[in-house]
Amino acid sequence: MNKTQQHAFKLQLVGERIALLAQLAQLRGGEVGRAQASAAHFAGKEDSQAQMSTERDLELALDEHETVTLNQIDAALARLEAGVYGECIDCGEDIGVARLEANPKALRCIVCQQKAEG
Repeated sequence: MNKTQQHAFKLQLVGERIALLAQLAQLRGGEVGRAQASAAHFAGKEDSQAQMSTERDLELALDEHETVTLNQIDAALARLEAGVYGECIDCGEDIGVARLEANPKALRCIVCQQKAEG
């Protein structure tokens, strides 16, 4: 992968990170965590306990997904800085540019990813 491609992926990852952080701030109502926002959201609700529990579980699952995604972006940016971005963590071969364009956080080449999922 050449420097121009690396720079393009860095810009894409940084853009995703900024967008995700903005989304988190909007959904959480500022700097509070989703759990705190959820607690405030459900305080005093007249909904059934089952409905509130389901909604709370959904919000916590979304928080976990967002945290995982943010960690994946940060890890990809760290790999870029370390000069190993685009190398498969299993076989060490280059991850195809098309795969990275589709998923810039990818850790594995297609073959190794299929083996890992298999």
